[in-house]
Amino acid sequence: MKTIDALLADGVAGRRVFVRADLNVPLDGATITDDGRIRAVLPTVKALADAGARVVVASHLGRPKGEPDPAFSLAPAAARLGELLGADVAFATDTVGDSAKATVAALADGQVAVIENLRFNAGETAKDDAERGAFADRLAELADVYVGDGFGAVHRKHASVFDLPARLPHAAGYLIATEVDVLKKLTEDVERPYVVALGGAKVSDKLAVIDQLLGKADRILIGGGMAYTFLKAQGHEIGASLLQEDQIPAVQEYLRRAEESGVELVVPVDVVVSGGFPDLKAKADTHPETVAAGEIPAGGMGLDIGPETQTLYASKLADAATVFWNGPMGVFEHPDYAEGTKAVAQALLDSPAFSVVGGGDSAAAVRLLGFDENAFGHISTGGGASLEYLEGKTLPGLAALED
Repeated sequence: MKTIDALLADGVAGRRVFVRADLNVPLDGATITDDGRIRAVLPTVKALADAGARVVVASHLGRPKGEPDPAFSLAPAAARLGELLGADVAFATDTVGDSAKATVAALADGQVAVIENLRFNAGETAKDDAERGAFADRLAELADVYVGDGFGAVHRKHASVFDLPARLPHAAGYLIATEVDVLKKLTEDVERPYVVALGGAKVSDKLAVIDQLLGKADRILIGGGMAYTFLKAQGHEIGASLLQEDQIPAVQEYLRRAEESGVELVVPVDVVVSGGFPDLKAKADTHPETVAAGEIPAGGMGLDIGPETQTLYASKLADAATVFWNGPMGVFEHPDYAEGTKAVAQALLDSPAFSVVGGGDSAAAVRLLGFDENAFGHISTGGGASLEYLEGKTLPGLAALED
């Protein structure tokens, strides 16, 4: 995989460089609530601009229906990119139309532009190869060189991720190169003990990675909404907690396999419950109650791991050499149910392990809860991409960058 350093060595001054970034940031109206993904692409954009390239940054944001939708405009992200760069960033109000063409044509050496949300064009996500390819052809007209640096999208077979690199000279940006190097540390010659902490809402999102990790990890710690399917699979009553009943047979099989293979698959011993899901904006006291994992009342909804589980999980992380954490332990956005996620994050900081925070909500939680991002070994920008890499899948966006 050719990297941006090789590209820079060849010279990019005066060339139009298309950077496929991941600017899919959370928005509250037009306000960005977490700019981590924008900051992650800064080294690549800045290096290209400093070398005299005419940089065209492109990304998706959210899931519009293949047509323009103001709620998913990249305009706030473009403005924030300019603030972080300390330079004006031009913004095109379409993807491959008159605005994009004029905006790119007006760039001088060292200047940066952002084009509008790629998913405003149905060709970006089309299942049909010809339709996707036609959109990639139009994107290719905007550039001379392609740099892939949107790790959060490399598991998608989309026009800007998979088809466009085949049409232009291409290289991996600094972010993707770093992400791949880090993930290799989780899959090749892993330092042990290797501990994985998995949370999040749905157990179905994690089954494939659990399947792979049962042969590789020493311990797997389960939290978040997915924990209640595990507890139900063990015969516990879980009240009104989140349950994927159709996944119980698969979970029971994984519990059996873990015991046979000597992998510690650890589930909560106590949980924090409430009578319903909290209002995440109000932050009002919801009267949480801590109960043993097997004693969740009929109307109780489990929303976080309890203090005994926090201590247990911290002990399982204390001697780790390598840790991968993907998914919060509870509804961390509300202060009544953030302690479990805080405890796991703090345990990672207290451990001597090389720690990887696997993107998505986990990365957002680290920032929201006030932790120093630089204290962790690595915070990934792609939760889904990280999981699929660990599952052993071929990621289209990475395959497209291989020569």
